[in-house]
Amino acid sequence: MLKKILPVVLLLIGSGAGVGAGIFLRPAPEQPVVTEQEGPEAKAVENEAHDPDTPPAEMEYVKLNNQFIVPVVENKQVVALVVMSLSVEVPEGKKDAVFRREPKLRDSFLQVLFDHANIGGFNGAFTDGNNLAVLRSALREVAQKAVGKDIAKDVLILEIARQDY
Repeated sequence: MLKKILPVVLLLIGSGAGVGAGIFLRPAPEQPVVTEQEGPEAKAVENEAHDPDTPPAEMEYVKLNNQFIVPVVENKQVVALVVMSLSVEVPEGKKDAVFRREPKLRDSFLQVLFDHANIGGFNGAFTDGNNLAVLRSALREVAQKAVGKDIAKDVLILEIARQDY
């Protein structure tokens, strides 16, 4: 009898702990920022926001929940795995749009990553700036197709590692 009840009890305890952790770790609601500047000061702040070296303050970064795992195939055998973490740069308040389209976005990202691996993009000096710029550009393009150009402004490669076999 105990063998039948124990899994159910453990399931209920685990579910309760998960719900409690989700409630406890929930992010605080976002507060809109109100500024009251006019005249030359407002123009200075506006020009500062368009400085190419300083990213605009009204952007948010959506870190996709799971890492991307890409096999590197040579001679019909997997010789390495590349593990990546990606984030999408979005205007403030647009995170939900990315999470609603995350399955489509992940599928598009995986297709780009598989294509990149198949052309040898993860061989040799795969972290070379030019190599990553090509990859980032392709990821940005598919992200904008999946969620819209007005939402997906850029894709950031947060982590990248290659494990050879």
